Parts: sequence; structure tokens; C-alpha cells
Amino acid sequence: MTTVEFKNMVIPVGNKLFHFARVLLKDENEARDAVQEIYIKLWNMREDLASIKNVEAFAMRLTKNWCLDRLKAKKPVFVESYTGRLDIGEESASPHKSLELADYISQFNYLAGQLPEQQRIIIQMRDIQGYEFEEIAEVTGMSVNNIRVSLSRARTKLRENLKKLDNYGQERNRPSTA
Repeated sequence: MTTVEFKNMVIPVGNKLFHFARVLLKDENEARDAVQEIYIKLWNMREDLASIKNVEAFAMRLTKNWCLDRLKAKKPVFVESYTGRLDIGEESASPHKSLELADYISQFNYLAGQLPEQQRIIIQMRDIQGYEFEEIAEVTGMSVNNIRVSLSRARTKLRENLKKLDNYGQERNRPSTA
């Protein structure tokens, strides 16, 4: 494989690899390092890439494994940024709406950080990055049915916990009926 073919095949997936690594590692600099390491691994195996059906999914799997190995070597940190793909609304939103949205995003980030790692990875890939179930299956090594179940459980748990937080705030602000 030539350098040009490699660049055309691998470099375009760099942003997805970076975003995925940043979600897993929770650190932008480490995510950049991860992408560089994956590029090196892919370059070293460039002759074998032609036989790989989906290079993007393969690169995502390499990224996931590299990041998980990295996380095992250090203390875990909380997810801080799912804001990149959430709809923030109009730019001219009122300060009250902006504050409310920022609070919601903060709550979502905290609750998403509480999900089991596998569910966090699946929700990131499916709902935020827009991967198809088959691509997620290639990256995670799970069956499509297991991914669907895991995604459903993650969404349900996030929805229930967000409702609890919302209901708690409403109940606190209600006047007493006694």
C-alpha cells in the first residue's frame, strides 16, 4: 500500500477516532496521543489493511482497546463532554434558557458518566457519533442484539434518572398542601 492510499483510507477517520478516544479517556491530549498511536499501528500493518473489510471499524476497535488499556493503567476520571453533539438551541436564547440547558447538559454528563463502560461506549457510538449497529458490533465484539439491549437499557436508565432529577426539583418548589 502506498502512502497516498494509506492517507486516503485512514486519515479521514481521524476525527472519529479522536472524539471516541476523548470520550473514553476524558482528556484531549491523551486522545491525540491515542490517535497518533493508532495511526502508527495502522501504518505498520498497512500491507494487511487491504484484506480488512471495514478499516474504520477496525481502527475504532484498535482505539477502544488502546484506550481501555490506558485506562487500566491509571485512575479513572468522569466523562465531561457530551456537549459537542447536543442541540444547544438558538443563539439568541434567553439567559434563563441558556442556564437551564447548561444545567441539563451537566446533569446528563454526570449521569452518562455513571453508566457502565460498555453502555457508555455504545450510547456514544450510536446516539452521538451515529454509527450503525453492525459497525458498533465490529468495534465492541458484541452481537447486534446485545448492542440493542444494552443501548435500550442505557437510554432507559438515563431517561429515568433525568426524570428523577427533574421531578425532585418540581416537588421541592411546590407549595405545601398541609
